[in-house]
Amino acid sequence: MKTRFIVNLRSGRAARRLPALRIFAARHGAAVVLTERPRHASALATRALADGCELIVAVGGDGTMNEVASALVGTGATLGLVPCGSGDGLGRHLGLHGSAARAFDILLNGRPRLIDSGLADGHPFFNAAGLGFEAEIARRFNQLTSRGFFRYLTTSADAFRQWEPQAYTLIHSGERERFRAFTLVVANSDQYGNNARIAPGARVDDGLLDLCAVPQVSWRNAVPLLARLFAGRIGRDGDVVLRRADRFVVERAHPGLLHTDGELHEAGARIEFVVRPASLRVMCPAKRVHPVES
Repeated sequence: MKTRFIVNLRSGRAARRLPALRIFAARHGAAVVLTERPRHASALATRALADGCELIVAVGGDGTMNEVASALVGTGATLGLVPCGSGDGLGRHLGLHGSAARAFDILLNGRPRLIDSGLADGHPFFNAAGLGFEAEIARRFNQLTSRGFFRYLTTSADAFRQWEPQAYTLIHSGERERFRAFTLVVANSDQYGNNARIAPGARVDDGLLDLCAVPQVSWRNAVPLLARLFAGRIGRDGDVVLRRADRFVVERAHPGLLHTDGELHEAGARIEFVVRPASLRVMCPAKRVHPVES
């Protein structure tokens, strides 16, 4: 299988893993290319497709994964992951998170799995897309020169002091709901990353998206809410809105930020989220999945 690795050295552990990656790639006749600027990974993936690559491996975080996967949707080529970012939400959900050696073993001995993807205001996402507080966090996080889970927490704490809930109208399955939310996420997988399960029970192969809207968050309820988030029990808070559908329309008072897998976009006051069932092949651990029908 003709393989190409696309590496974003700005992502977490990617630079430290590069020497081992080059040895592995040379041993198996694969090429390694490095991104040089934002959005470059998508262009490199498109070039890899044109060169006849069948397995294209994103080496980086969720943003690198998003760029590469966006180019592969509907092509029949398979996405490989060597997760190196601070969260690695999709990788953790699919059982891909771990050492470089484990990632290489999955690339050699895994099986391709068909998963869903989503569109948020026309922008592809594979793990999660969101509005409100989490879009603001994505904006601040993308401005940092160094990243990691601790920096994510401190950045979130700084933004938390200034953020207020916003009014939303949610349209889905023939229903219309109005509520105020501190943050709103539409998820394909069950978690943001770092095992923070924002959409408990979500699956990447059910043809559906999961929406979670978290109401007012204060210093008083933040710690219990975080505990439920990491325990996969956020739905036990009666004020949290959890919905599942193949399409959502979210309306807000004004245009603003939207993130897709941490990538930022300016979006309007009305945003449509839709699922694209079984649209991407991903190389996964063989013991966890059934092989894709050829």
